[in-house]
Amino acid sequence: MNVVQFAGRQGRGPLPKSSIIAALDIGSTKISCLIGESHPVRGRVNADATQGLRVLGLGQTAARGIRSGAVVDVNEAECAIRIAVDAAERMAQTSISEVYISISGGRPQTLCLSGRARTETGVVGPRDIDFAIQQALAGFDVGRRSILHLHPVNHVLDGVGDIAQPLGLHGEQLQVDIGITTVEPAFLRNLSQAVERAHLTPAGFVLSSHAAARAALTADEAELGAVVIDMGGAVTSLAFLRHGKLAAADSLALGGLHLTNDVAQGLSTSIAHAERMKTLWGNVLGGGHGEREMVAVPLLGERGADSVHKVPKAYLNNILRARVEEIFELVSGRLGQGAFAASAGAKVVLTGGASQLSGLRETAAMLLQRPVRLGGAAALNGLSEHLRHGGFAAASGALVYAASPELHYAVPAATQAELQRARMGYARRVGQWLAEAF
Repeated sequence: MNVVQFAGRQGRGPLPKSSIIAALDIGSTKISCLIGESHPVRGRVNADATQGLRVLGLGQTAARGIRSGAVVDVNEAECAIRIAVDAAERMAQTSISEVYISISGGRPQTLCLSGRARTETGVVGPRDIDFAIQQALAGFDVGRRSILHLHPVNHVLDGVGDIAQPLGLHGEQLQVDIGITTVEPAFLRNLSQAVERAHLTPAGFVLSSHAAARAALTADEAELGAVVIDMGGAVTSLAFLRHGKLAAADSLALGGLHLTNDVAQGLSTSIAHAERMKTLWGNVLGGGHGEREMVAVPLLGERGADSVHKVPKAYLNNILRARVEEIFELVSGRLGQGAFAASAGAKVVLTGGASQLSGLRETAAMLLQRPVRLGGAAALNGLSEHLRHGGFAAASGALVYAASPELHYAVPAATQAELQRARMGYARRVGQWLAEAF
């Protein structure tokens, strides 16, 4: 068995009966911190996590020291994290020591492994599931990447698939499909360093698209299968959920900032004015009165009478449409590859700040040839109505994830112990090398 590294401290078991939890969404344009209180819902054993969750504090700030979701200046990133966390702590009137972190970078990749086992008694038991999982993970080598999410995504019993939980069912041949999502370890280490310098402990990591799915998808969508496209500032993250589990994940290094930069370059204006024009008048649908309607464009570097000129609104929309079409053509290609191939025909839910652009939903539906809707933030108690939009889906979903984190229950105890022994052996070898070299 090769070494498999798990990110953060996921899989530590259920939360206490009532506890303070926190989530940190580190995006390309903003950093958001949410502090909430999680408590069980009386009279409902399997109640949704959002029903027992109340937001106590919220803090947001610009994502300084962050580029495309990755840390490029640890000092600036630490300062930004401190500002967001401090604002949330003041509002909640409490302090936090650990956070779940929503991430959009790290170039996530998903691999699906399958293991088979013949049931011992003709009825699927825990030992049968454990053996099938061990068979799936046998020989798996994570290489130079770190595991972020690992869990069963499907069970097949005697040729019958789409079984969420086979325990106790009669059958002879069991197959377990394991979904493994990995990211680059250096990316996680840099984020952890910035968070730890802010005197916080990373309790776990979650992909922003997976977190957005926790907020935006209905229970039926998550069960039947849906694709979440979280369009952030510099990264567009993809997640395919099936049976409520993350079955595939990917990302593109394109987002809302690229739309803004295109407008700024195409119309020779500043970034700030380009962002304002995109927000106020941007529409990626063709037609209408765009050729006749004019918009004022402050020219970059000009002064006096020549500092402002007017262009048809259609010019602005053509610039935006070209980039949006590029993004969704790339998304369409990703959805037809690898683990995403199983999502053919699945509904698409758009989240993220860039998804708020007028006409984006209709354009995405036309280019992807799928039903598309806009998703919003989780309807949490204590969360203001003006924040319940797609741009806040990842942050609110991260708090939902913190209230009910996924356990790495797919790995049996014996396999976990073997992995731990392998990690300890590696650490001893590194220590010996350091001692000999220095």
